[in-house]
Amino acid sequence: MSDGLSIAIVPARGGSKRIPRKNIRPFCGRPMIEWPIAAAIGSGRFDHVVVTTDDDEIAAVARSAGAVTPFQRPHELSDDFTPLRPVLKHAITASEAAFGQRVAYVCSILPTAAFVTSEDLQLGYEAVIAPDVDFVFVAGSFPSPVQRAMRRGANGGVEMLFPEHRFTRSQDLEECFYDLGQFYWGKRDPYLEDKPMYGPRTVPLTVAHRLARDIDTPEDWHEAELAFASILESRHAAT
Repeated sequence: MSDGLSIAIVPARGGSKRIPRKNIRPFCGRPMIEWPIAAAIGSGRFDHVVVTTDDDEIAAVARSAGAVTPFQRPHELSDDFTPLRPVLKHAITASEAAFGQRVAYVCSILPTAAFVTSEDLQLGYEAVIAPDVDFVFVAGSFPSPVQRAMRRGANGGVEMLFPEHRFTRSQDLEECFYDLGQFYWGKRDPYLEDKPMYGPRTVPLTVAHRLARDIDTPEDWHEAELAFASILESRHAAT
């Protein structure tokens, strides 16, 4: 890390609407945000695990879990419509000011990424330090070829999105990926220069779909807790 700090940034604002207080709501016995913080600390990869938030209660929970909150996120970066990149750019520069050192590598870990593992964070770092890589994100592969996808037509029937692949064998179609929304490793300058997250200098780190869940509704939350509890039981049994 001689070229600068390696930091995790967990963006956790207080205004969740669909699941109020989602970032600190109890999830399998701990406030949700504690799980990704624990994974980040456990990876041993970061000089600092930084939580950027506008909420005093979230900040207190984050600190009790071992993260630091060296600055408060500005109000103008805390509404429902602020994209992630401006929040991260502010957090990078504010962290450099707070720590008095240049940041070299940044990993943005979403506060509801309870399924993230220390091992995957380490693998992401090993990928992003390559000279021809700007970003690394966690990806899943579609269970069936997207080139055979269909949509509902105007008359209620179905039509293929890619009719040219109507008769193409599945094994001849290219594997495709989607963002699982866990974490995003990146180098400092590509983040600050607004380089695109998805492009030829971005590497997907593929993990099993069961290790990531979108949690947008109470039903999602319940299903995710059941799945995560099963994973915890498997880990405990293995040890």
